[in-house]
Amino acid sequence: MREAAKQHWPEYLMEAAGLGLFMVSASLFASVLEHPASPVRQAISSPLLRRALMGLAMGSTAIALIYSPWGQQSGAHLNPSVTLTFWRLGKVRPWDALSYMLFQAIGAMVGILLASLMLRPWIADAHVNYVATAPGPGGPLVAFGAEALISFGLMTAVLTASNAERLARYTGLFAAALVMTYIIFEAPLSGMSMNPARSLAPSIPASTWRFLWIYLTAPPLGMLLAAELYRHWAGPHGVICAKLHHHNDRRCIFRCGYAARDAVLRE
Repeated sequence: MREAAKQHWPEYLMEAAGLGLFMVSASLFASVLEHPASPVRQAISSPLLRRALMGLAMGSTAIALIYSPWGQQSGAHLNPSVTLTFWRLGKVRPWDALSYMLFQAIGAMVGILLASLMLRPWIADAHVNYVATAPGPGGPLVAFGAEALISFGLMTAVLTASNAERLARYTGLFAAALVMTYIIFEAPLSGMSMNPARSLAPSIPASTWRFLWIYLTAPPLGMLLAAELYRHWAGPHGVICAKLHHHNDRRCIFRCGYAARDAVLRE
């Protein structure tokens, strides 16, 4: 454990920084698109169009983070549910998984803190509310089901693409496209989280604790179910690595199967 911490701390910090930047981006664009005093909000009355712009902004943010040098090295999980799922699939060592999830949570909290300092008082307005996630009119059970379903869809796409030779380098694009689509069409049901750390961080300044259980449980359940079904379909060795983007020269700290696979292919 101590040796892993000494060797892999750069990846832990990259995960923290990545999710922190994601939270700052979400806070900035939510403030611009939703605060009543924003000229953009005043010019665009359609909630669907505003969600489309938000989806485009956050999808683009996801692409930038996944394909950045940091994302290429850490694997760009940026989500405790993703890390937990790859640990369950045997690709992340227990200490690395625990450290990733801890630093993701810290990064999200630091990101919200920075956004609060930058965007005050806009971020505290009820229309932005620190980009906290909350159930829509359908209530908590609908939100729970929606979160589990979209998390299942995201992990299924990630596993399918990242383990296919022709699609692997585009995994980040598929993931970002789903993030954008979910924000546009699913956000009214649950707020579109898929990420316990992303929902935990804003719940502190926004004091939205009542439904936090949804976002701490539904995303990992959905992703773990996707992993079990994928492993049943692809076999126990069907998952090669835990990176979303592996076609680069950055080091890999996971139980990576690319080296062994490439050696077999060369024979």
